[in-house]
Parts: sequence; structure tokens; C-alpha cells
Amino acid sequence: MVGFLQAVLRLRLPFSLVNSQRITCMTLMANYAPLPVSFTHGQGVWLWDADGKAYLDAVSGIAVCSLGHAHAILAKALCQQAQTLLHTSNLYHIELQQQLGQKLVELANMETVFFANSGAEANEAAIKLIRLYGHQRQISYPKIIVMEHSFHGRTLATLSATGNAKIQQGFAPLLPDFIQVPFNDIHAIQALVEQHNVVAVMVEPVQGEGGVNIPDNNYLQQLRQLCDQQQCLLVLDEIQTGMGRTGQWFAHQHQNIVPDIMTLAKALGNGVPIGACLAKGEAAKLFQAGSHGSTFGGNPLSMRAALTVIDIIEQQQLLTKATELGKQITHKLAQELAGVEGVVAIRHLGLMIGIELNQPCVDLMKQALAQGLLINVTAQNVIRLLPPLILNSEEVEQLVSTLALLIKNFQDQHLSGH
Repeated sequence: MVGFLQAVLRLRLPFSLVNSQRITCMTLMANYAPLPVSFTHGQGVWLWDADGKAYLDAVSGIAVCSLGHAHAILAKALCQQAQTLLHTSNLYHIELQQQLGQKLVELANMETVFFANSGAEANEAAIKLIRLYGHQRQISYPKIIVMEHSFHGRTLATLSATGNAKIQQGFAPLLPDFIQVPFNDIHAIQALVEQHNVVAVMVEPVQGEGGVNIPDNNYLQQLRQLCDQQQCLLVLDEIQTGMGRTGQWFAHQHQNIVPDIMTLAKALGNGVPIGACLAKGEAAKLFQAGSHGSTFGGNPLSMRAALTVIDIIEQQQLLTKATELGKQITHKLAQELAGVEGVVAIRHLGLMIGIELNQPCVDLMKQALAQGLLINVTAQNVIRLLPPLILNSEEVEQLVSTLALLIKNFQDQHLSGH
């Protein structure tokens, strides 16, 4: 019988489970195009596949696992919580919500929090707050300024706010009243915020999916001033940049400003699904009973995860480490890639790193995978590194040397026409 099943699997599927080989599941929708590997376990910055091959994870699940994999303290906290209480519903008070909410508003100098399950949901909450704010000002069709090449999620509202026509294709009609302007162009916004029906500016402090685009040092400060002058809300999407990724708890703290609304997710739970929408001032009072909700948002497990993540970041001083590691990696990469034709720029803020090439380089993801390194390519030609904040010096050397060699070989192949 076992032999028969194995034969069927070999016959019907591109890959088989036999001999630890990969399998393609025909029951999953085809909205992902995963690389040909499946991981069985992880430890720190490392992941292992079914064949026992180790991979240095320089992506962290796209800025999620900032503490690495199977962190002992976090694992213990999750086990304890799972044995205690997973879910009760927001029909009742949840003490861990109060604790996490208090901690986040203190870290961010905000006032109130709504907990969701993801970054897209956090941004949905932010957009609803913006609409409420506009309607309270007697504006029937409140408009939101958003940025070209931005990414805010894949629900219809967050997709409408996203500045990427490619991923919007096929989902029209999108929600109206989002106005796109170039990122890092304060003059493009100045002309718009004076319109009475513009009620908010929504922006990532650093664009992640757009290519690790870092604005001028005073960009967010100028946005804050403009929004104050025109009574607009400044809404910061810190889903990828938040929780220490850039060397501060939140990237906007590099510019010493405070937003009206801020969204978080990703690294907040280190892999446990969670999102948060924080608000301050008038925006903090907009949601009332029944105006928004979530079945699973703010459940005890995700709250315990986030509280533990914050404790670990504080105790291990990972904000400082993110700053230092970002400088080390980019400095070493600059040395290794000096004189390599086609390397346009190396950008970073903390451990949010982009290496821009002069040509599409998506194939580098597969080439890096073969060498035991997990990287990401965004905007077609920007290698994006989002490694855990816990890298040691040996892992830094391995990351830099492997990636530098891959880039050199890739550029050499391009120049030779292969």
C-alpha cells in the first residue's frame, strides 16, 4: 500500500515527499510563487530544510522575525500563555491588551491603540479613522494624499492607498479619493494640502516594497509642519520600519516628530499575527463603541507575544545593535563592491538595507538560495536585506561575503552577455 501511494505521488505531482524532496500542493490558490524550498525548523538567524541544509535568513520573514527563530524566551512565554488562555472575545476586558497598549503608547508618545491581526488590518483601521475625521469636519468626500511606489496592504482599501499599479491591476474599481504624489517631494504635497477636502497624508517613513527608499532628513518634519498648518492628519505606516528595525523603536523618531496615527505589525509579534493602530489627539477619540472591531484582534496569545518581544528588545539593547549592525554590513558591502560596475547605491537605516543595481536582479533570490542565503529583491532591481537584529560578527561576515560574491558574479554574467 505504501509503495502504491508513493507511486501515485510521483505520478501526479512535480515534487514528492519521498526522500525529503519538496512537494507542490495542488489545493492551494496560485497567488504565491514560492521558491523551491520548505523549512522544517529554525534557530536564531538560521533555517533548515527537510534535507538538513542550513540557510542564513537575511529577510526575517520580510521584517517579521527580528529576534530570529525559536527564541527561547518567547517560546516559553507562548507555551505558558497557550496553557493559560488563548481567546475570550472583545466582549470582555483583556488585561494583556491593557498592558501592551500602555507600553506602546509610552514608547511612541501616543494615546490610544486598536489591536488587529495584520498590517493591512491596522492600515484599514487608520483609513477608517481618517474618514471619520473628515466627516466630523463636514467633508463628504475626504481625500488622502499617498505616495507613489508605496505599499500599505492588499485589502481593497489598503490596495487603493498603495502606489503600485501592477498589484492593483484587475481589482478595479478601487476606492476613490486617494491622491498619489512622488515620495520625498514636499512641494508636491504643499500644493494639495491647502485644498479643503484633503484631510490626511499617509506615508511610510522608509519605503520598503518600493525599494528601500529613504527620504531627506527633514522630510517628515516638513510633513508634520504642513499637516499642522492645514489641520490634516499625519499617518505613518511603520509596519515594516517599526519595532527597532531602523535603530529606533519607530523610524519617525529619527526625525523627532510624533504622528497623529501610526500603524504597526510584522516584528511586533515576531511571527505571531498581530497588528496595531495607534492614535493621538483628535484621532485618538474617533472610534466609539461599535465603530470598528475584530474577532481575534487583541487576543491574549498575540498580546503576550508582543509584550515579550518588547521586553527582549529592551533587555538585549537591540535598538543600539540594529544601528551598529546596519553600519557594519553596509560598510563591508561598500568595501567588497567597490568598483563593481552596475552597483548604483547602497542605502540603509539601521537594519533596513537596500542594494540597488542597474538592472533587474530577481534571479539573485534563487542564486542566493542555492548558496544558503535568504534575500529578497524588490522594485525589480533592489536587493532588500532585513536580517534579524541578533546577528553576530561571524554571521555578518558570512552574509556580506556570500552576497558580495553573488552580486559580482551576477554583474559579470550580465556584462559578458550570459
